[in-house]
Amino acid sequence: MKATATYLKVSGDQIRRFQRCVLTFYKQHGRMLPWRSTMDSYKILVSEVMLQQTQVSRVIPYYIRWVETWPTVQALARASRPEVLRAWLGLGYNSRAVRLQQASRVITHDFGGDVLAAMQDYQKVPGVGRYTAQAVLIFATNADLVTVDTNIRRILLASFGLPASTADRDLWDLALRCLPKGRSREWHNALMDYGALQVTARRTNIPPKTRQSKFEGSSRQLRAQVLRVLLDAPRTTQTLQQMLCCDEEALSEVLLRMCQEGILTCDGARFVVASD
Repeated sequence: MKATATYLKVSGDQIRRFQRCVLTFYKQHGRMLPWRSTMDSYKILVSEVMLQQTQVSRVIPYYIRWVETWPTVQALARASRPEVLRAWLGLGYNSRAVRLQQASRVITHDFGGDVLAAMQDYQKVPGVGRYTAQAVLIFATNADLVTVDTNIRRILLASFGLPASTADRDLWDLALRCLPKGRSREWHNALMDYGALQVTARRTNIPPKTRQSKFEGSSRQLRAQVLRVLLDAPRTTQTLQQMLCCDEEALSEVLLRMCQEGILTCDGARFVVASD
């Protein structure tokens, strides 16, 4: 209740000052990003999935190559799993590539290729949650909706002096109060840049709700190494362990998880990148 009471103290004047601050900053410092030049809902979906837990600078070249290779949701649905994973290689969190392709197939087969209709019924689409669905609708249609990711959460907490314990539902409600009607696309682009360039985690010292583990020596690094090797040829566990010089137990856990996620399959004694 304490967090809700703090939220209720936010006044209309505070919100108007906040809007002016964010939009002025965006006018002066807004970034030109490739997915901002389109209202194609499929391409926006690709960018949103790629940007999850990944820096913008890393995403840009992957996004450009991806939409050149698979310019439509139907094209991605027809692609093979190894092709998709190879294109994603180096971007991190390779399970996102699998979910994105799974989503493209559901959108193609169950929604007739209509990405916007699928986002309105996002619970039926693999790997798409409320944030991603509303972000696609915002950036593709300028719908008067809001979405709250880690950056927007930090901005709201810092700008209105809210405690880190503020409930998500209150932040979503506050975000809706702050939305300039009819300017949702511009507003959310502005928020993204304001959070990335001005109200940063380093400056505000506001920790994210979940922290990303260190990559070096992590299971994420081992997953990437396994995938890179198996995209070249099937391998046994023993061969993988010898090639990667890794712990047997850690490797076994990674292989099991990657099979569960549909990234790999086991062909007899050998592991191979899943074909579908």
